[in-house]
Amino acid sequence: MWSKRSFGLRQWIWRAFVQSALIPLILVETVLIAVYLLTNSAIRDAQIEHLRNNAVIDLEATATQEARIIDEQLRQVRAQAEIYRNLTTRVLMEDEVMPTTLALTDDGVRYTPRNDGGAAVFYANSTPAERQDLQKIGKLTRLDPLMQQIENNTPLIDSLYFNSWDSLNHIYPWFLTPDQYPHDMVIPEYNFYYLADASHNPERKVVWTDVYVDPAGLGWMMSAVAPVYRGDFLEGVVGVDITVSGILEQISRLQVPWNGYAMLVGADLNILALPKAGEQAFGLRELTDYSYEEAVHREILKPDTFKLDHNPQTELLAKAINAKSRGVQPVTLGGRTHLVAWETIEPTGWHLLTVVDEADIFSQTNALASRYQQIGYLLIAGLVLFYLLFFAFMWARARRLSQLLLKPIAGISQMIDQIGKGNRLPQQVRSEIRELDQMAEHICGVGGQLEHSEAQREQTHRRLELVLESATESLWEIRYETGLVKLRGRFCERFGLASELPLEEFFQRIHPDDEPRIRQAHQQLTQGACDSYSGEFRFADAQGQYHWLLSRGRVLEQHPESGLASLAAGTHVDIAEIKRIEGELRQAMLDAQVANQAKSRFISSMSHELRTPLNAIQGFAQLMQMQARAKGQEQEQGDFLMEILRASRHLNHLVGDILEWSGTQLQSAPLELGLVDVGELMRESAELVRAEMNERGLRLNLDLPEAKLQVWAEPRRLRQVLLNLLSNAIKYNKPDGQVTLSYQVAAGQLRLLVEDTGLGIASDLQHKVFEPFQRLGRENSMIQGTGIGLSLCRELASLMHGRMGLHSEEGIGSSFWIELALYDSKPSTAPAKPPRSQPRIVYAEDNPASQFLVRAVLNDIAEVEVASNGVAALQLIAAAPPDLVLLDLKLPGMDGEELLARLRSDPKLQGLPVVILSAVSGAEVLRAAALDCQGLLSKPLDMQELRSLVEALLAEELKHAD
Repeated sequence: MWSKRSFGLRQWIWRAFVQSALIPLILVETVLIAVYLLTNSAIRDAQIEHLRNNAVIDLEATATQEARIIDEQLRQVRAQAEIYRNLTTRVLMEDEVMPTTLALTDDGVRYTPRNDGGAAVFYANSTPAERQDLQKIGKLTRLDPLMQQIENNTPLIDSLYFNSWDSLNHIYPWFLTPDQYPHDMVIPEYNFYYLADASHNPERKVVWTDVYVDPAGLGWMMSAVAPVYRGDFLEGVVGVDITVSGILEQISRLQVPWNGYAMLVGADLNILALPKAGEQAFGLRELTDYSYEEAVHREILKPDTFKLDHNPQTELLAKAINAKSRGVQPVTLGGRTHLVAWETIEPTGWHLLTVVDEADIFSQTNALASRYQQIGYLLIAGLVLFYLLFFAFMWARARRLSQLLLKPIAGISQMIDQIGKGNRLPQQVRSEIRELDQMAEHICGVGGQLEHSEAQREQTHRRLELVLESATESLWEIRYETGLVKLRGRFCERFGLASELPLEEFFQRIHPDDEPRIRQAHQQLTQGACDSYSGEFRFADAQGQYHWLLSRGRVLEQHPESGLASLAAGTHVDIAEIKRIEGELRQAMLDAQVANQAKSRFISSMSHELRTPLNAIQGFAQLMQMQARAKGQEQEQGDFLMEILRASRHLNHLVGDILEWSGTQLQSAPLELGLVDVGELMRESAELVRAEMNERGLRLNLDLPEAKLQVWAEPRRLRQVLLNLLSNAIKYNKPDGQVTLSYQVAAGQLRLLVEDTGLGIASDLQHKVFEPFQRLGRENSMIQGTGIGLSLCRELASLMHGRMGLHSEEGIGSSFWIELALYDSKPSTAPAKPPRSQPRIVYAEDNPASQFLVRAVLNDIAEVEVASNGVAALQLIAAAPPDLVLLDLKLPGMDGEELLARLRSDPKLQGLPVVILSAVSGAEVLRAAALDCQGLLSKPLDMQELRSLVEALLAEELKHAD
């Protein structure tokens, strides 16, 4: 059957040509053209960047140069205004002159009726005619030649005026003022007047007004104004007007490269002068329509749309201008990118802006790049045409080569077909191609090798059957369609069976208890539920004796339509010896369990029986002691009797410990827990050992709770634990030492501590303290004991749902403690709240005081679990990773650095936050800070700092979990 992906020789040759020649050539040419286009693009980008840099430099230079020109012209205007102001002040202080003849309107306005080459006078009727100062008008007339000269010599100046406090207006050039000005004009109310008063201009200098509509009809203008004082009285204001149209005319003469234009912006970022070229880009109209009739009654200033910081297109430009006195900023105006350079004009604070469209800067470069791109497209078109012709040539070449190869390949295929049909030595095909001739020769050689290999295969098959028959009881085959079983090997002879028998007859030899199971296994094989089979069963021989067999098999053939098994084969192995050994092992295990129970009963019974003779020994020894006292022989026999009593008490104590320990090992019934008064129990225990402590010269420190504290425990067992710990503290203490019985409360737990000032326990031996029959090197000492007391205490603590631990330092002493759940007897008046799920913290610390202190501080924000050594801490963290680890570096068993290294090496614990709480100083601080941890606090701890750090880390962990 041909494969769906098979193809003819001609197609194969064609594909070979395409893959080995055409595709690499196309790739190479494509890469070259792509490199050409990318290089062209890169060169264009470099040119654009270079032009941009040059444009920035040129624009900055142009803005600076033209700003100086505008600055110089404005300085001339200011100088002329200063001269005009000074002469006006002088003229007004001169002697009286002949008043000038003026016309008077019916409503009391005095004015110059005709142009005699001088200035125009307008005296508003807001000052009555009888109160109008005609002497002042005559004095001001002397300034007409000066005003004419200033206006003629300075092209930027359009008019000059003097406005007095009593609404007198003296303005040049002349115009018919009553037709332009409102007759009731109050000059001090206009901005050019109050900008010059003492409150707005205390320095009495020349200042510039905002752009406004001129009431005299000259359009948009601005004025350089200066106050005229008579002593400290503001007599009036002189002003020099320049129109926006005049500024635009000056700006239009500026030489801005790349068809750019210049514009003038005030200190408050208001556009003072905008040429026609910029009106469309900025979306503004410079010479906006205005009404002179309205302008003569009120001031009309430029609208807010002319402020750069009020236009979304120029907000960034406005911020840049406010930030720097000069610079260049790209701005999008009218959907096109422009470069804007500015220079600040001092001392007015105005800004001269030069604006250039980027498209004008890069037009030539873009045209050249487009030309190069067209050349690239022509190259691609030529390449496509070339390869079309080349493909046609290669296709014809492939057809010719395929014709040369088809005939010899067909002959070789026939040779292979003959070999497959059994003719191992077919006739060899000849060809003009050396490789095909060699292939035909190789096929003939392969035929000979197949002939030789077939003979070897038959021989190997016979040997394999012999090996299988030797290694197993039999080989079996089941033909489920016929229901016959074929057997080979020793099985037939051993069990007295024929080599072929019905499957039902085979099942009859299987033990009745095993037969249903084996039938079901074969039924699953036939139904296709599984393709392999394995089962153990007992099979009867000719004498009716059963032997254990292990049968294994696999489905070899299935029905093509139904998919059911039709043939299965496998082996039978004798496992009688294995079954015998299994039985012996099972019996040995039962015997061991019985022996263990008997041992426990024996220990318990013998320990109990020992109490009878011990009672007799103690009783008679006490009797003898009493008799010796009565007879006055206490001095002679007292020491001997005391030794007998001491030995019998010790033996009785050992028997009691053994009974207790064996009872816990036999998993006795759980203890009956109840409420126990801790203070009373501590007081009773202390009184029971006080005599022995006085005898040994030890001092007892008893720290009893002031309030009533209760725990869940069994009183007798808890008292037993305390007495055992007190007894150990007495036995292993130093002469004149101390024993302290105290308590600690934290996190709903109560801890009872027994501390001594003895020799202490080495850190490498502390993990063995609670193991039974461990005395840690005290076996040969004079101190009596069995080594099971602490083991018994830990078992009892566990039965009371508590736990035990220790902290010990060699040469200082030991502290043993038992921790139990504290009962809260305070009635709750608030409604019950559902239990909240608190974060979990593991604190690795061997000092009991530090353990309880940290738990008390963090009780309301987290559940704190304590581990007294590094090994226990690692096991606790690995079993259930907490939200945070608090770690002391100095731990028994495994120090904190090693524990932290193991946490960071575990992929599951690498991200676990760790805070180090340890007594470090000097170089140790630097070493600890270099560890992979999230915090480092040195002892003694600042509890508020600890709490804040823990809350922050837990909050971060909670955020990541969400």
